[in-house]
Amino acid sequence: MSSLPNCPKCGSEYTYNDGDTFICPECAHEWTLGEPAETGTEGRVVKDANGNVLQDGDNVTVIKDLKVKGSSSVVKVGTKVKIIRLVDGDHDIDCKIDGIGAMKLKSEFVKKV
Repeated sequence: MSSLPNCPKCGSEYTYNDGDTFICPECAHEWTLGEPAETGTEGRVVKDANGNVLQDGDNVTVIKDLKVKGSSSVVKVGTKVKIIRLVDGDHDIDCKIDGIGAMKLKSEFVKKV
């Protein structure tokens, strides 16, 4: 039996150590003992295109024409998006846009109003 700790990120039991560092071969996470465990979205900072910190409930404006995947419509520059919600993933803003509906946006294409 292995006395190595499970990966704190994915829970894998197949970890190995390299000196003082532990490595998970499944998710490539590296950590040392005594390091605080990752807490998910706590401490995560999402910034807009200008470097302003975004929070849930903020209003933003789109700074670039964005094609809507699976549709012929486009979100135009200057479109105002009200009451955003921050989520995990590649697209870190969840919102509703008038005339289009529910969308996921990347924070790099918006600016805080």
